Amino acid sequence: MNAAPAPRLRAMDACDLPQVLAIQLACYGADFVEAGPLILRRLACAPATAWVAEHEGQVHAYLTGYPSRRGKLTALHGDFEPAAADADTLYLHDLAVHPSAHGLRLGPSLVAHALAHGRRQGWRYAALVAVQDSRGFWARHGFVRAALADAAQQARLASYPGTAVYMVRDARATA
Repeated sequence: MNAAPAPRLRAMDACDLPQVLAIQLACYGADFVEAGPLILRRLACAPATAWVAEHEGQVHAYLTGYPSRRGKLTALHGDFEPAAADADTLYLHDLAVHPSAHGLRLGPSLVAHALAHGRRQGWRYAALVAVQDSRGFWARHGFVRAALADAAQQARLASYPGTAVYMVRDARATA
């Protein structure tokens, strides 16, 4: 019996946009779906921190982020603001796995890939905003709730509907 081919992780490119949009629609409520032109702007400003997971020739998951500073996040529907040379954090903005691919461990694979990238860059932290009851998933990957001391960043966090939680982990840890 032949085993199914292993998923392939690769850099996201603009040609992936239709599949990324389809994954969003399958995963998110209407308030969370972000427009194609915004996704393309984000990809253009941080191409080294955007990945897709392919399985059997189709993109079934993606993860986007950018180099940042701990305590700084992107508002929902906001443009990325990558840190210049002083980045200390890999900010993970969006991870989505199409429901048809559940069980393939594409989400954990993308997270491990992103964290390894952050370690290679020398970034001390990884951070994100957990939404749609995903806090448990992120906690299993070592992320813990963290406070935002800056009122502007608290306002950005409030742009997410429902219960949104800012979370951080030590990016240097491998577990």
